[in-house]
Amino acid sequence: MRAASGAVPSRNCAKERHRAVAKRSGRDQSGTRAAGRPAACSIGAMEAAASPDAHEPEAASGGGRSGRNAPAAAAGDAIAGDAAPGMTAGDELAALAMHRALGLTDGELAEVEQVLGRHPNHLELALYAVMWSEHCSYKSSRVHLRRLPTEGERVLVGPGENAGVVDAGDGIAVAIRIESHNHPSAIEPTQGAATGVGGILRDIFTMGARPIAVMDPLFFGDPEEAHQRWLVEGVVAGISGYGNSVGVPTVGGELTFDPTYAGNPLVNVLCMGVLPVDRLVLGRASGPGNVAVLLGSTTGRDGIGGVSVLASAGFGGEDGAAAAKRPSVQVGDPYEEKRLIEACLELLEAKLVVGIQDLGGAGLVCATSETAARGGVGMDVDVTAVPRREPGMEPYEVMTSESQERMLAIVTPEDLPRVEEVCRRWEVRTAVVGRVTEPDGSGVGHLRVLDGFGGAVLADVPARSLSDEAPLYHRPLARPTDLDARLADDPGALPAPASCTEDLLALLADPSWVYRQYDHQLFLNTVEGPGGDAAVLKLAAPGLPPSDRGLALATDSNPRWCSLDPRSGTAAAVAEAALNVACTGARPVAVVNCCNFGNPEHPEVMWQLSEAIDGMAEACLALGLPVVGGNVSLYNESAGADIDPTPVIGALGLVDELRARPPGISLREGSSVVLLDAGPEPEGAPGTRGRPSLAGSRWAVERRGHRNGTPPRLDLAGHARLIGLVAGLVAEQVAGRGGDVPLLDGVHDVSGGGLGVALAELAVRSGTGVEAGGIADHSDLFAETPSRVLVCTPRPAEVGARAAEAGVRFTVLGTAGGDRVVLGDLVDVPVAEAQAAWRGALPALLDEWAPASS
Repeated sequence: MRAASGAVPSRNCAKERHRAVAKRSGRDQSGTRAAGRPAACSIGAMEAAASPDAHEPEAASGGGRSGRNAPAAAAGDAIAGDAAPGMTAGDELAALAMHRALGLTDGELAEVEQVLGRHPNHLELALYAVMWSEHCSYKSSRVHLRRLPTEGERVLVGPGENAGVVDAGDGIAVAIRIESHNHPSAIEPTQGAATGVGGILRDIFTMGARPIAVMDPLFFGDPEEAHQRWLVEGVVAGISGYGNSVGVPTVGGELTFDPTYAGNPLVNVLCMGVLPVDRLVLGRASGPGNVAVLLGSTTGRDGIGGVSVLASAGFGGEDGAAAAKRPSVQVGDPYEEKRLIEACLELLEAKLVVGIQDLGGAGLVCATSETAARGGVGMDVDVTAVPRREPGMEPYEVMTSESQERMLAIVTPEDLPRVEEVCRRWEVRTAVVGRVTEPDGSGVGHLRVLDGFGGAVLADVPARSLSDEAPLYHRPLARPTDLDARLADDPGALPAPASCTEDLLALLADPSWVYRQYDHQLFLNTVEGPGGDAAVLKLAAPGLPPSDRGLALATDSNPRWCSLDPRSGTAAAVAEAALNVACTGARPVAVVNCCNFGNPEHPEVMWQLSEAIDGMAEACLALGLPVVGGNVSLYNESAGADIDPTPVIGALGLVDELRARPPGISLREGSSVVLLDAGPEPEGAPGTRGRPSLAGSRWAVERRGHRNGTPPRLDLAGHARLIGLVAGLVAEQVAGRGGDVPLLDGVHDVSGGGLGVALAELAVRSGTGVEAGGIADHSDLFAETPSRVLVCTPRPAEVGARAAEAGVRFTVLGTAGGDRVVLGDLVDVPVAEAQAAWRGALPALLDEWAPASS
């Protein structure tokens, strides 16, 4: 868990598809289609048959009917064509406005009709509504995500599956995934966050990997507000309660407070797992005649229209709106999940499963359509065979419920008895709910929902049309009209602080209030836990071959920069995440992303997303980092106000030999404190030194309320050199080759809060003072110029020689020791006072809700 930032005070369905989806014949994907905001799907929406004039039509262009005459035209086409399964002409007329209540636009209804060659019935409308929701289909972001680099030497599985998988060597692979549970957590924070953890765990063990680590980047509004404190307490309780109970350590994350998240908090969860390479399994169905077995919990009404549709609409801000959406939030059971993990891993180890998929966003319809589409086959689903926890559930409720702790396994009939026996031992429920079928004469695999095998056909749709062929929107982009004025409004013109010491102390915050509620030592794999630059774990787990390697994980974001320049801000987040894992001696090898943005119907938001994707691509290409998966969370808005763009980057690093702990954020008495700097040369005339930019800095935003200016430049080539230098220096030490006197006593990147906060954090975490010079003014102290690392070393000349060889600037700032933090003429404070400010920041605000850290 990284240090808190921000004002202190002052699902998973069609996974993120970073590759282009094949164009369906007859649909032009290059034009702009405007889609109305989806409404949250509810039970009542399917039960009510609204009149054609019950809702104001939403605009649709470039491929659909729009306007008040569209329903009548659609009705005429449907009546003239083939009838939908189980549907009369009267039913068709009654359903004409229902698509809008379910979140489909008139244009999308027309596309569904084009696919089916008829009007869909009520059940089919529900299937398309959840699968074509923003969260499941990525219909607004796919055209941009395809620009990301997704291939690399170590990549075994890239975007499009449940998780990305990277070869770690020694016959071991690493699965990694990041997801969001923003909207459910805003409504019901404990269950929203808990089920976010449960869903991401299933993404990992679906691949055959044992989950061994979780990270949680969290973003809230002002913690002085009671509602925000309630959200923080609920989210932390949900993550700790689920993760601790299921037995997976939470090893880090971020905690950010900023007014932009007041109405729409962000709860992102990353999970990493490990597996023998030969246990890798993909989420696809194959072998007509094979059976689809539902494993795990019973199916209820909790979560119907949950993450699939709930996350595809913003919050309007009306009284009672959040309470009305509470039934859409899933309820988790970590003990059921633990049994499910062990049963599934045993099935995969025994090669008893052909393919496997978790049931997350959009539930059973997602799992069945995705596995069938990936395998190029069809599937018949017996809706009556699904175990239910509530009576009277309708077929659309069973198919779209997002009840937790469920998996769908594709199994041969011969292996079914052994599968059932394994699950009985683990007390995991099994039910045969489907059969894999041959594609039709045109090669199209159909998803059919049946009222009993051999019974009536309740729905019949091409599986691929649900999973891969949602409308692809080229939404309008518009650079914000006030952006130039904001960029020109530089915080360098702000008056210098009367007391840099006071401002520095106010920027210190120990996040242990959060992470001490998590068990980060489960499995006893954690070498470096929360609070550092990155978490470090041994590459070990039951069933893995022996290895001396290690893994490093970090998550980073920079919404303050992204609000000013989403391209450079996202590139900087990638750069910082990679540098953080390098500070532990790891080579960064891959990234995942969670792109949290506002309403995609706002052209400024789509411009922000497009710019962020380009910044991510530039940084990943420059640093040699493939993007192996991720998530896009849109409609993060409240009462029409969009959050600041918040792309979160998760970086995975590999440690070749892990025999000793990395130096960490620490000082040692008598050692030199050195700054390694690979950023752009300071601007200014020859022989002069320009002032570094304070734009987007925590000091400017939190201490002065100034959110404008042009952020500092990022030199990606220099940053790559710094990563190589730092990773190499630390790697030698963690491999046990540092000699009797280690070269490095401490390592810490310079990021949020600038050089002043980084030096103070070294001091407060180690209890050792520091005296540093060469800091001219508050701009030097608080600017967040990228590509800088502080090292504490007893052999500065040796570090300097290595830096010169790597093309990285090297400056001895001062010496560690004593009991004061002295930074030039700007700061002079006892270490004990700085520690008290650091430790007390969050408990002072949040102790009312949970125990203070010690």
